[in-house]
Amino acid sequence: MASVLSGVLAPKRFTANGLLLRPLCEADEPALEEAMRDPGVLQWGVGRAVASAPAAERARIWLTSRLTGWTAGTAAFALTDPDDGTFLGYLGLRDVHRVPDQAVAGYWVTPSARGRAVAARALDAASTWAFTPERDGGLGLHRVALDHALVNEASCRTALRAGFTVEGVMRESFVAPDGTRHDSHLHARLVTDPRPTFE
Repeated sequence: MASVLSGVLAPKRFTANGLLLRPLCEADEPALEEAMRDPGVLQWGVGRAVASAPAAERARIWLTSRLTGWTAGTAAFALTDPDDGTFLGYLGLRDVHRVPDQAVAGYWVTPSARGRAVAARALDAASTWAFTPERDGGLGLHRVALDHALVNEASCRTALRAGFTVEGVMRESFVAPDGTRHDSHLHARLVTDPRPTFE
């Protein structure tokens, strides 16, 4: 259950849409190190500070803040295969209840997990959990938002497939690791929006 006043979230682990979402752990570092060799993950998923760090330090820097994220209002999930535990990517819901009943989503998947709707399935699963009332083990949210650089068309497809409507364009809001500014799409899904289906 989320503590709205303190910002502390109880770590959650659950299976949905063919994925296991669980809190990140120290043992994820080797998989993260491998993922952060991918140009796409570095470009869109880890932020400027991590992308500009030496390759050997990126996973540790990125992981450190997420290991304690649950105590600071960020639900930080490893996306894994429920059968064999393979690390498939990351999904975070940050700023939970910073604006009442809202959060902001971010996600990325490993190169080997692409093309299987892993990010969309995870985004739907996490949002559905977030919309669940606190008394039933969710976060009791009304709205989850996300944004992505317009040139990141794969992220747009993910958001749309997970039921996140495009709400507008945020001018020059995304700063790439090389300092280039990009316009971004703002998407959001409300608790009252229909849930997507996945085959």
